[in-house]
Amino acid sequence: MVCLLGLQQEDTACPGQCLFQRLRDLYALVSETLRYSLVLEKLLAGAALLQAEKKLPPQLAKVLVYDLLFGKGLKCGGRWKALARRHRARLEAELARLKVQQKVSRNEDLLAPAQAASPGASQVPRYVRVNTLKTCVDDVIDFFKRQGYSYLGKAASVEELRALSGKKFSSDLHLPELLVFPPQTDFHDNLLYTSGHIILQDKASCLPAFLLGPAAGSHVIDACAAPGNKTSHLAAILKNKGQIFAFDVDTKRLATMNTMLMRAGVTSFQLAQQDFLTVDPGDPKYSKVTHILLDPSCSGSGMVNRLPREEAAPSTERLQALAGFQRKVLSHALRFPALRRLVYSTCSLHREENEDVVQAVLQERGSAFRLVNAFPSWPCRGLAAFPGAECCLRASPADTLTHGFFVAVLEPCGEGAAAPRDGNEAEPSGGSVFTRPQGETSGKDVRTW
Repeated sequence: MVCLLGLQQEDTACPGQCLFQRLRDLYALVSETLRYSLVLEKLLAGAALLQAEKKLPPQLAKVLVYDLLFGKGLKCGGRWKALARRHRARLEAELARLKVQQKVSRNEDLLAPAQAASPGASQVPRYVRVNTLKTCVDDVIDFFKRQGYSYLGKAASVEELRALSGKKFSSDLHLPELLVFPPQTDFHDNLLYTSGHIILQDKASCLPAFLLGPAAGSHVIDACAAPGNKTSHLAAILKNKGQIFAFDVDTKRLATMNTMLMRAGVTSFQLAQQDFLTVDPGDPKYSKVTHILLDPSCSGSGMVNRLPREEAAPSTERLQALAGFQRKVLSHALRFPALRRLVYSTCSLHREENEDVVQAVLQERGSAFRLVNAFPSWPCRGLAAFPGAECCLRASPADTLTHGFFVAVLEPCGEGAAAPRDGNEAEPSGGSVFTRPQGETSGKDVRTW
């Protein structure tokens, strides 16, 4: 990315107007270049581009060749465009030869041998969450139909979603405000996306807010909130009635999140640049908080679009450090006095960050909280790490056509426990009571939006 920013600064033929007027364009170009990295290395070697252009940095060469052959065409000017175009015929011939050699016809098919680190990336559909703060599902369906898409109705199975192709789309079989399109469908330039009427969010990522299910008017905490998709989903469920307290420690991420929430029409929220662990559960400001969504930092091992050379499995030391933090923050979240329901989620595949964290906190605390048998119709359940772990949810590209994900729903035992939401959960099952940890800390120097 640094290399590309340098390219923009050096290109005097179009100062300030190169490829990257919008940061997401830069991110998309970098991500796709890395995804095609091994293919690009073969093309560069076959065309002998680096031997012919000895001053051309290899990483920049990959970006130029990706955008020339697979992207939207080079939009920057000056010597870089001229350099790439000078070798275009040789590169196109090498691409054709590579396709013949691998017996494929599409560029995407070249990725198959290069995606061992992300085996599910090509099969996960494009999920579109309708932002009900601004529109409704029927109006969005009509909009896409006018754009030439064919609506197939509500899917009856995961297999129907797996079969989507071309310009066909369906309503999801589990989440009513989710539309499903074929993999790789791009809506980043679509009017509905740029205006905040739709949110591009993986289905598994929609589960935490959906299962938390706070009633309109509730006070809710989103403990580790950025980049904000789950926060905007909570606001839609609340119908902008009530209050969302959203925390994150990164100033830039919160500023970006604030812009995103405003675009989505979210009004009932307070953002704070603060470590959630420093938030005082006894603060009167949070005395009415009944629901908490906790999606803490994790290994991200469930993300199917991990970069080809990214570490596939974190070290034992890193997993232990993450799990320690996750246990601490989950235990802290359960100290809020009016809490009626908490959802703990990660985009990790590792038991250490999921079932083991939940089990440890339940054992640490006693018998005041219990796991809810969340979403009984969901096909993938928690690993059999402890009695009742099947109440938890898991997701994966192979079984649910989503990113890898984990969700656990906790409620206090006894009177005041939240009722099951819309019939999606069975009666809460087993759990343990918690004792409050010693010592409370409160945050200082809190920046709010």
